[in-house]
Amino acid sequence: MPKLYARRRLSILAALTGLIASVGLFNGPTASAALPTPVSAATARSYLASLTVATENRTGYSRDLFPTWITISGTCNTREYILKRDGTNVVTDSSCAATSGSWYSPYDGATWNAASDVDIDHLVPLAEAWDSGASQWTTSQRQAFANDVTRPQLLAVTDNVNQAKGDQDPATWVPSRSAYVCTYVRAWVQVKYYYNLSVDSAEKSALQSYLANC
Repeated sequence: MPKLYARRRLSILAALTGLIASVGLFNGPTASAALPTPVSAATARSYLASLTVATENRTGYSRDLFPTWITISGTCNTREYILKRDGTNVVTDSSCAATSGSWYSPYDGATWNAASDVDIDHLVPLAEAWDSGASQWTTSQRQAFANDVTRPQLLAVTDNVNQAKGDQDPATWVPSRSAYVCTYVRAWVQVKYYYNLSVDSAEKSALQSYLANC
């Protein structure tokens, strides 16, 4: 009887394991980007209402004015730090370069097994920040913005999706994966609010519309 009971327990456990695995398949990959949790939609709406509305001005912009990537921890620079943070089972070498792992891009739902297929997105693009007030910052301030791992500003995503986004704001670009749009716009507003950056009228209107549905 004890052996029979044990076999039944193993059978039940196996069935439960299979059920859990099947649920995982329906819910998507377990790997997910570890973006710092943005403020709530209500807080984002409040922040947005307080932001200055101004026309953007890109005069004088150069990406070189925003130094990247800097050392964040040990031998890890900002890119390597975010790859480790956002990936699953990431293995790095002595210089902190990712040699293996898995990265799930919340923008498009794709999973990648090579770090070379992943970009680190500045959620609020550097050019957008320049347009919105960063042109008045010191180089040190721009460096802090470009390497901010504390706010919801840096995220590992599919490289060509990041390149397609470019320097667009939410008036013309949000993630194609609709389940992530609310997180994206909440993060966008939080970053702009923290850094006292302005919004243009089309950007504000789009953010209000998205946040109303969060």
